[in-house]
Amino acid sequence: MSTALYPLKFKTIFKDKIWGGQKIKTYLHKDFGNLPNCGETWEISGVKSDVSIVNGGALDGESLADLLEQYGADLVGEKVYQHFGNIFPLLVKFIDANEDLSIQVHPNDELAKKRHNSFGKTEMWYIIESDPGSTLIAGFNQEMTEEKYLEKFNSGHLMDVLNRETANEGDVFFLPAGRVHTIGAGLLLAEIQQTSDITYRIYDFDRVDANGHKRELHTQEALAAIDYKYYGNYKTKYTPEKDETVELVSCPYFTTSVLDASHGTSKDYSNLDSFVIHVCLAGAYTINYNGESYPVKMGECILLPKTIDKIDLQTEGGFKILESFIA
Repeated sequence: MSTALYPLKFKTIFKDKIWGGQKIKTYLHKDFGNLPNCGETWEISGVKSDVSIVNGGALDGESLADLLEQYGADLVGEKVYQHFGNIFPLLVKFIDANEDLSIQVHPNDELAKKRHNSFGKTEMWYIIESDPGSTLIAGFNQEMTEEKYLEKFNSGHLMDVLNRETANEGDVFFLPAGRVHTIGAGLLLAEIQQTSDITYRIYDFDRVDANGHKRELHTQEALAAIDYKYYGNYKTKYTPEKDETVELVSCPYFTTSVLDASHGTSKDYSNLDSFVIHVCLAGAYTINYNGESYPVKMGECILLPKTIDKIDLQTEGGFKILESFIA
């Protein structure tokens, strides 16, 4: 007989990066051991090379892939399981950019399937903390064509046509596949994305690694992936409200809301045919479910299987979470 599903935490996967920093440790209080830095943590992952492992409870040590095989729709929902099978559809990360990341783009589902037999990569960012004056790049600042793009790229003037935005705590950016982008130095953020690790690196500021080597660029691959259209507004508009669940992003791949709570509350997910993920951005709270308590603090994520419909959230000092599911 299967173990009853419960709110699941996973072991954090730490990744040092050429551009990574120390905020994962100093701000989120997550110890990345002997790594020189930590650019990313993968909190919930179904990517084949880095599948998440349950941390705690009766299923401790089980992989997310194993859980999907064992529980199927009870874990993720009927519609999600029919569509994705034994691949978990979302990847949740924290990212600390001590330096600018490379200018990059991700392919959509169609191109990723054709080239890599993978899902595409649509993603969103929630800015947790930012150094004064920090910026990021999302999209173009004018209408583009492939020819115009290549002209700017080849002449060394690509940065002139990219849209740069200031980024502060609480800002949200939605990045559909095809949007050229980079995370700028000084930003700590949470990322929700499709399960994909395919990135086409366009420009890397001529950086070299510890061995004096430049990282590979994917100039040709990127051309067919880029959305050259100009969009007047790249920052997600929303109105923060205390103690209300506020929707931030809704797309075919995920729906994400934010809850900035000063007191405890209850959640009823019975109308959803999906798992739910909480990403704790600030504070701490306890999930009460089925007579058990599951504490969650800043820098932690928790996966609520589809079979969990109703939970109570208790807090002493308040908390802020992202809440993601597939509609």
